[in-house]
Amino acid sequence: MTKLPKIKNNKLLEEALTHRSYLNEVKEKTPSNERMEFLGDSILSFVVSDYLFNKYPDFNEGKLTNLRSLLVNTKMLADLAKECDLGSLLRLSKGEEESGGRNNPSLLADTFEAFIGAIFLDQGIEAAEKFINLTVIPRAEEFIQKNLLKDPKSRLQEYVQSKRQTSPLYRVTEEEGPAHAKTFTIGVYVDEKLLGKGTGHSKQEAEESAAEDALRSIK
Repeated sequence: MTKLPKIKNNKLLEEALTHRSYLNEVKEKTPSNERMEFLGDSILSFVVSDYLFNKYPDFNEGKLTNLRSLLVNTKMLADLAKECDLGSLLRLSKGEEESGGRNNPSLLADTFEAFIGAIFLDQGIEAAEKFINLTVIPRAEEFIQKNLLKDPKSRLQEYVQSKRQTSPLYRVTEEEGPAHAKTFTIGVYVDEKLLGKGTGHSKQEAEESAAEDALRSIK
């Protein structure tokens, strides 16, 4: 399990770990982690982009974009949050707790980004970059070695069409959250059979996550 760096300012740590549902049940002035998630998302994207640009000078824009997407998508960040045990530290409402919020991929990914934001505000960009280099960056070489740079929807399409004369069909099965921060759950089907499910903050991201899930299930 990855050990989380210590955040000296306890208010920043509390904010990074506070889901908006928690504030509906307690009278507390601590804001939710949504603003900090916004900051952490930007820092993560910058650090990963900078690393990939310098590490792989022979990669064109398409390859760099696909690799970055693999590194910062909801599933990846949720997996990293689990490795850091961030879920156990979250401050959630009873309802969110009972509905499995501590294992919700979208919620975990958001918290991971918020934690990056908290590190930055507490200790600066170098500390945030160190944490990203420890958790996110090592996956880049793994993806390259597994030849996963082609986006998962394309890989699933090629696989399905090699087996039968049809294409995967993606359907939205659930939408959650306010209009400015929706989370989509999408299923991918072949001949009406569900092959995989995925979640994301956009339909595109959820479709890619569903395709990845399907590819794992058919290996």
